[in-house]
Amino acid sequence: MIEKQFEIITTTGFARPATLLVSVACMFTSKIVLEYQGKSVDLKNSPKSIMDVMSLEIRPGAEFNIRAEGIDENQALQSVEDHLSKMKLIKE
Repeated sequence: MIEKQFEIITTTGFARPATLLVSVACMFTSKIVLEYQGKSVDLKNSPKSIMDVMSLEIRPGAEFNIRAEGIDENQALQSVEDHLSKMKLIKE
């Protein structure tokens, strides 16, 4: 299992990022979980995951964790980070 903390910097809505997170997570066999303020969302429970992520109401400046566990956990977490960075959603 690996885990990484991120800081959100986007000031726009979180619908598209939530959809992106779920889409990326579904490409891997590892379990991928987003954790924020004591709540966890299984990112591979699409399409429910999209609404669950949005319901967390992650605000700019907030920190959240993404945890991956499985045979491709390193690639999964790296891919999630790459996509979040590419969309300029997280602090580098």
